[in-house]
Amino acid sequence: MMKKMTAAVLAAAMAASLTACGGNAAKETTQTTAQTPQEAATVAGGASTTDGKEPVTLRFSWWGGETRHKATMAAVEAFEQEYPWVTVECEYSSWDGWTDKVATQLAGGTAPDLMQINWNWLYQFSSDGSKFADLNQFKDIISLDNWSETNLAAMTVGGKLQGVPVSITGKLPMYNKTTFDKAGVAIPTSFEDLRAAGKAFREKLGDDYYPLAEEGYERMIWMVMYLQEKYGKEWIKDLSVNYTVEEVTEGMEWINSLEEDHVFPKISTIAGDGAENFLSNKKWMDGHYAGLTEYDSNVQEIADSLDEGQELVLGDYPTDLGPNPAGMSKVSQGFAITETSEHKEEAALLLEYITSNENGVKLMGTERGTVCNTAAKKILEDADILGGQTLEGNQKVLAFCHYTFDPNFENSALKERTGAYYEVFDNLSAGADPAEMAQYLIDSINDVNAANPY
Repeated sequence: MMKKMTAAVLAAAMAASLTACGGNAAKETTQTTAQTPQEAATVAGGASTTDGKEPVTLRFSWWGGETRHKATMAAVEAFEQEYPWVTVECEYSSWDGWTDKVATQLAGGTAPDLMQINWNWLYQFSSDGSKFADLNQFKDIISLDNWSETNLAAMTVGGKLQGVPVSITGKLPMYNKTTFDKAGVAIPTSFEDLRAAGKAFREKLGDDYYPLAEEGYERMIWMVMYLQEKYGKEWIKDLSVNYTVEEVTEGMEWINSLEEDHVFPKISTIAGDGAENFLSNKKWMDGHYAGLTEYDSNVQEIADSLDEGQELVLGDYPTDLGPNPAGMSKVSQGFAITETSEHKEEAALLLEYITSNENGVKLMGTERGTVCNTAAKKILEDADILGGQTLEGNQKVLAFCHYTFDPNFENSALKERTGAYYEVFDNLSAGADPAEMAQYLIDSINDVNAANPY
């Protein structure tokens, strides 16, 4: 249930030049207005009054696709109607370059009040707890009991509850059924199926059609899954890669074999398309690239990126690589209040509204995946909002994935376009020696872990 706000509301508004989601004008003030208990209860009930309150401006940032932007802004606008003294300035974009922007803001003390975050940022940017507020301080506002102890433990770093999770997610294959139907091929359920599909695509559709198109990070995901299924070991143990150079070399040779069998295009082919990302790549949009691996929490964005007449379906994880359980899941994004925020209590009100308030939850919907907030999940189930491919994908992930991501798996030095994963698999696709690339990958990961212990 929603919490009542019993603490005093800070009223100092920050000057800003960004565009607000709502229509209220931001004002500067240094006055702090305390609430009586009666006023606090009125605020928690959502009364539309500004009596005794100075205007406050919050900044709220997130990344995503167009449907996520629209849903989040609708929730923000509804929040502003219930808390009319609060103006929320929304900062949002696609994923590309977002981590670098966040890193700059956090380092410079210019980060927004409330942020959508990636789970690993807690370790990468705030392992000492310096960048994000301890949400336990706002348990009279935020309904923390709507999350399990396990969920909250995943967001507790440096002795502080630095955020709340949105959902648990993992990457799974997604296919363009229209192209598979065109080739007369069933949706793959094994890697042997994928190899057969590669052959059929080349023979029936042409050399520029592929059942999957993957770049560095996704190839890394597939390689780790191959090794886990075959050898039955977690990827990282005691801050070091838990596989030998010979085993990782084998995994890289397996990735090369998928290129050779026309499952993946060469990375140089993808780069030559000139697209900023897969979702804006015409070959993905029109079905030449008939599959990709993406987080279940992004399924709606993936489906919306296809041209009209193309049908997206969710694939199964192939299990023909070995007898062992495999796959990795993680916290799919979270919300955090920055330590530099001058309006933490108002930010907590907004966080509570978009995660536990009935109206806010419905407006946010499933744009960030299948929620793990128990109250929100029931609200969405009762409203018949939780379902479809978002729920289907999440159920596949939770049923298959045996391991969790280690905190540094998505560290920027590894995952970003200039990171080690891309460097290794770009070079591997261009003909580099798999053994050399395996050693370089292991060394790079171990170096990141040594520099960022957890």
